[in-house]
Amino acid sequence: SFEGRVEVYHDGKWGTICDDQWDDRDAEVVCRQLGLSGNPKALSWAHYGQGSGPILLDEVECSGNELSLDQCKKSDWGQQNCDHIEDAGVSCDPFTGTYLQLFVSQIWSGTVRLVGGHSPSEGRVEVYYNGDWGTVCDDGWTDLGAQVVCRQLGFR
Repeated sequence: SFEGRVEVYHDGKWGTICDDQWDDRDAEVVCRQLGLSGNPKALSWAHYGQGSGPILLDEVECSGNELSLDQCKKSDWGQQNCDHIEDAGVSCDPFTGTYLQLFVSQIWSGTVRLVGGHSPSEGRVEVYYNGDWGTVCDDGWTDLGAQVVCRQLGFR
């Protein structure tokens, strides 16, 4: 329920995405678009099997911050040079994102700050929780966690 071949619906038909340029930033956008949390992982070479319809997208290059694949840089719809052996896949594994999910829930219920940096936009992450300030362990820490902190602090 959280992994598989990525297919998109466009102009009345379902189709696959070619894995050229496909990486974890693209997977992050797919997971977000589907409302799934966890550790986004891009998979290539028809890891979840080959599709049978048209290949609708190629050269997808997301920054990782987009809300949907539509907002990512990509080839024109239907313009591709691939075969289904290159169908892209994604895993949004909820079991590897436990630390991040716990951290995010603490941030939203408390306050976060950066301490010890050379500027207000960098430093050690601390959270105020149950009346005390504490540091955040880096186990399971990813760019996604850093993005959450930056957004909460008003940095884009």
